[in-house]
Amino acid sequence: VQLQASGGGLVQAGGSLRLSCVASGIIFSIDRMGWYRQAPGKQRELVASITSGGSTNYADSVKGRFTISGDNAKNTVYLQMNSLKLEDTAVYYCKADLPYVGYWGKGTQVTVSS
Repeated sequence: VQLQASGGGLVQAGGSLRLSCVASGIIFSIDRMGWYRQAPGKQRELVASITSGGSTNYADSVKGRFTISGDNAKNTVYLQMNSLKLEDTAVYYCKADLPYVGYWGKGTQVTVSS
């Protein structure tokens, strides 16, 4: 499985961004897709995830502001980020979970300025 993430950038606090992650390869075996982030000096953390059945999960810090969704026809998972805060600044990574193995995409930088 190969993952290509895009959509990061510089945005002012309160603004919005949409991240995209396109999956290719053995995608029919994917159980769950997730977005993670890692800020400087901090551990990588789960931001949001969506299962193949459509169930979603969010970190408490982003509930009500971020929405994860998937487009099966495009093999793409999105992360709509609204009301961005300074503390959302991080490198965002997408991950695909298959039985017994996970795959990471390269990160995309999100920087929120005041």
